[in-house]
Amino acid sequence: MQSVIKVGRSSIASVQALGRLACLFAQSLLQKPTNLKQEFSLITAQLYSVGVLSLLIIALSGLFIGMVLALQGYTVLSRFGATEALGQLVSLSLIRELGPVVAALLFAGRAGSALTAEVGFMKATEQLSALEMMAVNPLTYIIRPRLIAGMIAMPILALIFNMVAIYSAWYVCVALLHVDSGSFWANMQNAVDFRLDVINGLIKSLCFGVVVTLIALYQGYESIPTTEGIGRATTNSVVLSSISVLGLDFLLTAFMFGT
Repeated sequence: MQSVIKVGRSSIASVQALGRLACLFAQSLLQKPTNLKQEFSLITAQLYSVGVLSLLIIALSGLFIGMVLALQGYTVLSRFGATEALGQLVSLSLIRELGPVVAALLFAGRAGSALTAEVGFMKATEQLSALEMMAVNPLTYIIRPRLIAGMIAMPILALIFNMVAIYSAWYVCVALLHVDSGSFWANMQNAVDFRLDVINGLIKSLCFGVVVTLIALYQGYESIPTTEGIGRATTNSVVLSSISVLGLDFLLTAFMFGT
């Protein structure tokens, strides 16, 4: 019976957490803005924090992943004399799957953990309570700008990741493996469909941005206001965000590309 009780309690706690997460999302976005100019400046500042500061790790990761993908693809395709299809392999792999997923995982590790620690520190130092005492809603002043910034930054970062990865793969294929450059780009252009591949990839990135940013903000907002509590919340943020991205990727792929 004790095992059944523990399972029941954990299930109830999980459902309650999902409910609070949904309420946080709805209350943050549905509140009417009181000062559009101030909110725009807050969102701009958060775009720099979660987007621009994540650009270096996104670009470097895209650079090396594109190179590795080109080498691995060449190793496999050369056995069948189909190295001209490297452009198609690289572009579809990146635009459909690797770009959105890897960028989201990197975004969760860098920006998500920073958001959780920042909001958790605000709670520990009672900055959120001080805002409430001044009749300022923390959800609209703290949570909403960060959530909107994450939703905007994630698709842009995924596009940059794809661009850097494709160009690095092209460099390896043409300069090192001596694949014909025209065949590389021609096969890529023939294989990639703008609506099916590019648009669906952007939709994936947007969904990942919402999930990662929301989980990070929720973990910080609900964290225990102690040093240990903030550290645990930051760890939970990265772990839950990564698992959610991978699970959501399966659902979105089955919906978008499933037959």
